Amino acid sequence: MKTIYLAGGCFWSLEEYLRRLPGVISTEVGYANGTTENPTYEDVCRRRSGHTQTVKVAYDPAKISLVHLLNMFLDVIDPFSFNRQGNDHGPQYRSGIYYTEPADEATIRKLLQPLGSSSARPLAVEVLPLVQFAKAEEYHQSYLKKHPDSYCHIEPQAFEKASRAIVDPGLYPPVSKDELRRRLSPEQYRVVCQDGTEAPYVNIYNDHFEPGIYVDIATGEPLFSSRDKFEGDGWPSFSQPIDPSCIRYCKDRSAGLQRQEVRSRSGNSHLGHVFQDGPEDRGGLRYCINSAALRFIPKDEMAAAGYEAFLPYV
Repeated sequence: MKTIYLAGGCFWSLEEYLRRLPGVISTEVGYANGTTENPTYEDVCRRRSGHTQTVKVAYDPAKISLVHLLNMFLDVIDPFSFNRQGNDHGPQYRSGIYYTEPADEATIRKLLQPLGSSSARPLAVEVLPLVQFAKAEEYHQSYLKKHPDSYCHIEPQAFEKASRAIVDPGLYPPVSKDELRRRLSPEQYRVVCQDGTEAPYVNIYNDHFEPGIYVDIATGEPLFSSRDKFEGDGWPSFSQPIDPSCIRYCKDRSAGLQRQEVRSRSGNSHLGHVFQDGPEDRGGLRYCINSAALRFIPKDEMAAAGYEAFLPYV
């Protein structure tokens, strides 16, 4: 078990979100890195004790890596917002990552570096060793679990997304276009790297319904399960991804149309589009995906191929 301390606005919301992540063992809310010992909620919010509302996260590194955990954390905060998240503002709501193991610092800073360099706005996430942590009053612990209709600055759909965050992107690093050009067929490269669309009906996985999973042909990142596949309109169609975090969405106005493009998270591969004309009993979505962007792993080969953890989702 390892521990990390995360601050990002109201700790009610953040704790509920983080506790749902697969691999998180326990959570506890409290006050970190202030100027006084044993502060109360009043001290923190009204007497400027210098603490920030923080969630202590104990996690199993064999089930969720620190990088994956931090990526999910960054997904629900504005890392460029100083002393504010949602409607909450003040120094007690500042964002921070506080570590107790010195070796974690390099991992944290390496993760944040491209985020900071990609924006003109300064990064507002503190990275500091944990100096002190005081457990908050008991009524604050698991507050949203006990009071689900209470105020929350995190979008409701993020909680479901957290509970299904089973794919660690660190295991499927991106591949250069030069390498993909060597590895993929011309058609696969055209689809994945040049936002192409293959011909309908004659592609390899359109009528394919064998049990197994479909992974990003560029990185191997698990994307879709045969369990969620249905007969579409010329291309492989799925009602949902295995892990919602593995899909990125972009507006696509090409060909005189307004569509929602879907891309893979780690490889940034062009996959296809998502439409709202799927089966209602499966949620109503249709992920219309190019076969050329996928590689199929049969169920009886998943364990040997390193995908044993995803067998329950087939």
